[in-house]
Amino acid sequence: MKYAQSATKNVASGLLFAVIGAIAFSGKAIIVKLAYRHGVDAVTLIMYRMLFALPLFAAMAWWASRGQPPLKRRDWLGVLGLGFSGYYLASFLDFAGLAFITASLERLILYLTPTLVLLLGLVLFGRRVQRKQLWGMAISYAGALLVFGREVTLAGSEVAWGSLLVFISAISYALYLTYSGELVQRLGSLRLVGLATSVACLLCILQFVLLRPLAAAEVAMPVIWLSLLNAIACTAVPVLLVMMAIERIGAGLTAQVGMVGPMSTILMGVWLLGEPFTLWIAAGTVLVVAGIFVFSRAARLPPD
Repeated sequence: MKYAQSATKNVASGLLFAVIGAIAFSGKAIIVKLAYRHGVDAVTLIMYRMLFALPLFAAMAWWASRGQPPLKRRDWLGVLGLGFSGYYLASFLDFAGLAFITASLERLILYLTPTLVLLLGLVLFGRRVQRKQLWGMAISYAGALLVFGREVTLAGSEVAWGSLLVFISAISYALYLTYSGELVQRLGSLRLVGLATSVACLLCILQFVLLRPLAAAEVAMPVIWLSLLNAIACTAVPVLLVMMAIERIGAGLTAQVGMVGPMSTILMGVWLLGEPFTLWIAAGTVLVVAGIFVFSRAARLPPD
């Protein structure tokens, strides 16, 4: 009886952590769009986000490394590569793309990441692709293209450029997911995330030092507060929440709960940014979420 009650509490807390984590992650785009209203650029904005996040991720890496053997040279090379691809490049391109497209379209593009992981597995390792996964991909991309086509019609080439930047960001993060499996086995997920994100934070700060004069760090005070909120509530905290959710309910169910992310981004975009909510966005979102649902279920079924 006690075991059953404990299991039920674990599932309930896992679902709660997954929902809050997904919503917190999706809030990043809203905060970035709000900060852009104060005349800051992507290089400066991501520098502040990573500057505030660095102590949190360094502490995470230290905590996860206690009592563990030191990293070997190949492990450090792997951490550097994954930190560059998964957190530095992916984050910077995402921030840059958000200067040109709505938060809703950005979230829908990033939500295609699992399909990109599958395609990279096919191209790089020759992994099999199931027919149902292809159907799910087709549905998802149709939804993203529906919203993209509508926004291009209204706003022109800037939307195309911003969407390309965010799509490359998704590819960069998909590369991280594709190659991180072996390192996760050796280091553990918390240690790897802490180290890789710390590397990314240092790269973003170095990028600012190399590309901008120090005077560029003088920004409006709301940018500082928004960056602090982004670093804590939309970066470090959701990483921990999603990990705790996976421990309690598994990666598959956590991913399915994460489907609230696009919807929460759209709602926050309408509420906080005044972005339009049209039939095109609604239809595109339904298609993307439905496609990823079909895709994720097919991935857990036996091959055809």
